[in-house]
Amino acid sequence: MQELEPLITEAPGAIRGARSVAELEQAKARFLGKQGPLTELLKGLGRLSAEERPKAGAAINEAKARVEQLVREPRDAILRRELDARRRRLKAGDGEGSGKRTRGFRPRESGPGSVEPRPLSAEQSNSSVVYGERLVLKLFRKVDEGVNPDLEIGLMLSERAKLPSVPPLAGFLEYRAGRRHCSTLAALQGFVPNEGDAWEYTTAEVGRYFDGAVIRHRDEVVEVPPAGVLALVGETPTPLAGETIGVYLETARLLGQRTAELHLALAGVEDDPAFAPEPFSTLYQRSLYQSMRNLSNRIFRLLEDRLATLPKEARVEAEAVRALEPKVGRIFRAITEHRISALRVRHHGDYHLGQVLHTGRDFVVIDFEGEPARPISERRIKGSPLRDVAGMVRSFDYAAHYVVATRAAAAVARPEELTATEAWAQFWQRWVSGAFLTTYLETAGKARFLPKAREELELLLTVFLLEKAIYELGYELNNRPDWVRVPVRGIAQLVQAVT
Repeated sequence: MQELEPLITEAPGAIRGARSVAELEQAKARFLGKQGPLTELLKGLGRLSAEERPKAGAAINEAKARVEQLVREPRDAILRRELDARRRRLKAGDGEGSGKRTRGFRPRESGPGSVEPRPLSAEQSNSSVVYGERLVLKLFRKVDEGVNPDLEIGLMLSERAKLPSVPPLAGFLEYRAGRRHCSTLAALQGFVPNEGDAWEYTTAEVGRYFDGAVIRHRDEVVEVPPAGVLALVGETPTPLAGETIGVYLETARLLGQRTAELHLALAGVEDDPAFAPEPFSTLYQRSLYQSMRNLSNRIFRLLEDRLATLPKEARVEAEAVRALEPKVGRIFRAITEHRISALRVRHHGDYHLGQVLHTGRDFVVIDFEGEPARPISERRIKGSPLRDVAGMVRSFDYAAHYVVATRAAAAVARPEELTATEAWAQFWQRWVSGAFLTTYLETAGKARFLPKAREELELLLTVFLLEKAIYELGYELNNRPDWVRVPVRGIAQLVQAVT
């Protein structure tokens, strides 16, 4: 149609010349509005013959689609410019949302490569979008009043402590209603090139360990080290441990070093009330005991309710652990019976192998928001960083038994070999945990967040490990009954080592 030619020629210049969203909308209305030329041409199709109508209609629709595409292309860029012009603020409800950059933000619009956004497929409690291999935007699904710990801790570590083992924080989105009410909506971080998380790396290493250990030593009965939480601290791995576990002992030491460096950085801020270390008060110790006792009561009642539904193999061990409830209570009560000389500091709050990225040669710690199910006010409470240490030690145990379970399910190992794998799993977990703890304590040195006496250190690690194992038992009872034996055995071994 001849009438379309001037429109097609004129539209690109008019639309691309828009400098604001309002001008863009005006250009759109000029060509696509109710009084626009394309709408008028569509209305005039009825005046054409039946033979001319289909071809003309197709041409008009094609021109309309081209104009719509021209409008879409500059919209995001114009919107970003307008947000910058308004100091990146948007009215929403009774408040306003705003985006802020940190000093670490370095625009790379002119750099090579695509920044096309793509959703991150990894299992997470939040939604993340990756922009090329430059930035990661984490959108918090659970938004509470207050600064999200992931932002608060990330900002301190990247801007003030300049810790290289955490992702740099580039910016954030927040919502404010009045002067006092603020909520974190999202955090923008630098992308960390990685080969997956430490869980993936560790389980692959455990698989290789089992292949080597079982094949080379199938006729031997492996001697499992003592179960005490500090039993292997400072001990040199045996030749068998060095041969079978191999390079992962160094990996565990590196994880211990990075964990201690993280805690030292978090404890190193004295002039900010949100981070300044605080003592273990008698009131805090009582609240800690009360929290552990409540958790224990709830999970043991759940175990009683679900006991009959458990797989036969797990039921016997679960019944034995149920009988340990009074001993568990006495172990937790000990936290109120001793003065704790350590200081309380901010820490990760949900630390395990899945919260650490493996870069190939090193590790980067991510996700500092704590357990999302807990209120932000609770997640910001200072505590012992040994809780993070306990989380990692329990994660080592899970990694070893995950491989045992998957090999059994896939029939990779022969039945006679499966009997031996439990002992080999404990052997791996205890030596790896010993290497991790040894380097952690060496790196932390005389940091004030560590107890001065070895007895205090052992007490805190024991109660935090036991608390974590009981929490895991509740999770498995509700979600994966076939996995109940992992925390059940962890609880039994911890209680046995203490009593």
